[in-house]
Amino acid sequence: MAAPTQPQQQQQQQQSHPPSSNPFKRPLLRLFLVTIFCSLAYILGSYSNSSNFTLPRQQERNSPCLQLNFTTHNHVSPPLNFEPLHKLPLPQESLKNLSFCPANFTNYLPCHDPYREKRFSVFRFSHRERHCPESDEKVRCLIPRPKGYRKPFPWPQSRDLAWFKNVPFKRLAEYKKSQNWVRLEGDKLVFPGGGTSFPKGVKSYVEEINKVLPLKSGKIRTALDVGCGVASFGAFLMDYNILTLSMAPRDIHEAQVQFALERGVPAMLGILSTYRLPFPSRSFDMAHCSRCLVRWTEYDGLYLLEIDRVLRPGGYWILSGPPINWRFNYKGWERKPEDLENEQLRLEDLARRLCWKKIAERGQFAVWQKPTNHLHCTQMKKSWKSPPFCATPDPDAGWYKTMDSCITPLPNVNYIRQVSGGALEKWPQRLNVVPPRVKSRTIQGISIKSFSEDNQLWKTRVSYYGVILKSLSDNKYRNIMDMNAGLGGFASAMQKYPVWVMNTVPYDAKTNTLGIVFERGLIGTYMNWCEAFSTYPRTYDLVHANGIFSMYMDKCDFVDILLEIYRIVRPQGAVIIRDHVDVIMKLKRITDQMRWHGQVSHSEKGPFNAEKILLVDNSEAEV
Repeated sequence: MAAPTQPQQQQQQQQSHPPSSNPFKRPLLRLFLVTIFCSLAYILGSYSNSSNFTLPRQQERNSPCLQLNFTTHNHVSPPLNFEPLHKLPLPQESLKNLSFCPANFTNYLPCHDPYREKRFSVFRFSHRERHCPESDEKVRCLIPRPKGYRKPFPWPQSRDLAWFKNVPFKRLAEYKKSQNWVRLEGDKLVFPGGGTSFPKGVKSYVEEINKVLPLKSGKIRTALDVGCGVASFGAFLMDYNILTLSMAPRDIHEAQVQFALERGVPAMLGILSTYRLPFPSRSFDMAHCSRCLVRWTEYDGLYLLEIDRVLRPGGYWILSGPPINWRFNYKGWERKPEDLENEQLRLEDLARRLCWKKIAERGQFAVWQKPTNHLHCTQMKKSWKSPPFCATPDPDAGWYKTMDSCITPLPNVNYIRQVSGGALEKWPQRLNVVPPRVKSRTIQGISIKSFSEDNQLWKTRVSYYGVILKSLSDNKYRNIMDMNAGLGGFASAMQKYPVWVMNTVPYDAKTNTLGIVFERGLIGTYMNWCEAFSTYPRTYDLVHANGIFSMYMDKCDFVDILLEIYRIVRPQGAVIIRDHVDVIMKLKRITDQMRWHGQVSHSEKGPFNAEKILLVDNSEAEV
C-alpha cells in the first residue's frame, strides 16, 4: 500500500485535532489581552495616586488616544506617603527627646560664639574668625525665638523699620545715637540712614559717589561692604540696582549683621584677619570701607591685597574715614595730623604698587581703580618694588585658605586694552548671557550648552515652586538661601520676585561654580554644610536645598544640617528640599521630630521620577 502523501498527512492531523472552541488558548490573543489588562491596572493605579489630576480640555478634544500629562503645573498631587516601601533607619541618637535649647541660646552663633573665641589668639583678630564646634561639642536642640517675636516688616518697608523684640539690642542705638545708625522708637527700630562717615546721611553720601562712578549705568552690579555697620550703604545702593554683600564681625556693638538681615539687606559675618574671604577671585565690581578700622597698610598690605584678589579687573575701591581728608577731620578723630598724613602716604604708595589708579578724592571718600589687566603692572613691577605675584595654583580658593602677601595674577591677555578673563555685560543683560568663565571653558564640565540648559531647567522648577508654595507668589519672602547654587540658575529664575539670594557653593563640590555665579551679577559664598553658616538665627525667609543631603550623606549627620536650617530660617519661613526619594523620606521622619510638618510631593518631573520634594511651609503659622 502506498504511503500517504504530505498533504494527506496534514489533512488526517486536522481531522484528528479539530480547532479549539476556546479563543483564549490562542497565544497571540492571550498576549494581547494580558498587555491590555496590565496597562489598565498601571493607569488606574497611577490615577489613584494622583487623584487631583485632570486631563487638559484641549488635549481631550484633539488627541485620538489617551495621553496623560503628570507634570502639569496647574494641579498638585496630594502629599505622598512612602512609608510602607521606604523604611530607613534613623540616626543612632533618639530624636524623640529633641527639644528646644535654653532661652540664652536665642541668638546662638555656633561658629562665632563669644565664649568659644576666648580659646584663640587675638593676634590680627584671629579669634573673630570662624571657629566651629567639633562633632562632640555641637548643640543638638532647637533654637528658640525671643519672647514677643513678630513677623518682620515686608520689603521695602523693612529697609527702614524692624521690630525691637526681634533684635532686642539697645546698645547700638545708644552708642551711635549721635550718628543716626539706628533709633529705638517705642516697639520699633528705625534706620534713618546715618553712619559714622555719613554726616549728611547715606543717601547724600551715595549721591556724591554717583558723581564719580557710573552707579546707574549697569556697569557696577556687585559690591562688597567691609565693616558694614547696619548695612545702610548696601540698602541704598539697591536704588541703583547694585547688589551689595555687607560683611562685619560679631563685635561689641551687638548684632550689626542681624540688624542688616532683619532689614532685608544681604549680609554675613566675616572679618579680614587670617584667612581669605570666602569668595573667588574677580568677584566684585566695587569694594567699600567706611571707617571700618581695617589696618590696610600693616602686615605688608595683606588686607588690601585680599581686596585686590576679589575685585574684578577694572573694579573700584572706595575708602572713607581715616586717613582720607585728614586735614579737616584730624581734630574730630582725635589724631595727630602728621600721623594721619604719613598713613595716607603709605596707603597711596601701596595702592600704586598694586597698579591701582586713584581717580578721585572728594569730601569724605577717595576712589581707586584696579587695572583691567596686568601687562603694564608686570613691566613696572621692579621699578615700583611691587609685591610679588602669587604662585599659588588656585586664585579662587577661599575656604579656610590663609592669605598671602602677594598680588593675585590676572588671566593673561594679548594687548593692553583687553580685559583679563573677559569683559562683563552691563546689568541686567549679564544675568542670562553666557559668562566669560563659561565661554573660555576654564571650568571643566561647564559648556555654553549646559549653561543654557541649566537656565531653562531652573525656570521650569521655579515656576513649579510657585504652584506648590503659594506664599512665594504672595511676596512673603525677602532673604533666600540656596544651599547648593550650582550655576546660579535658581537665583536667576527668582529675579521675578522681590528677593535676593545668598548662593552658597560647597567648598568641596566637584565643580567650583561660584565664579560663574558672580559673573552673572549675583552674590554668594563658599560653604561647608557640616558646619554652621556665618549668620544669626532667624535671618532667612526661604531655604532651598537641591541635592545637598545626597552630597553630604557620608560626610556628616543629616540631623546637624537640618538643625542648622532650623536655626537660620525665620519662624514663618519655608524650606524646599529636593533629593532622591529615599533621602527625602529619611529627612521627613527627622523633620517630624523637629515639630515641622513637612509634606512630600512629586517634583515637576511627575510621579515616575525618583526625585521628590520635601516642602515645609510655615507662612501661615502663628508667631
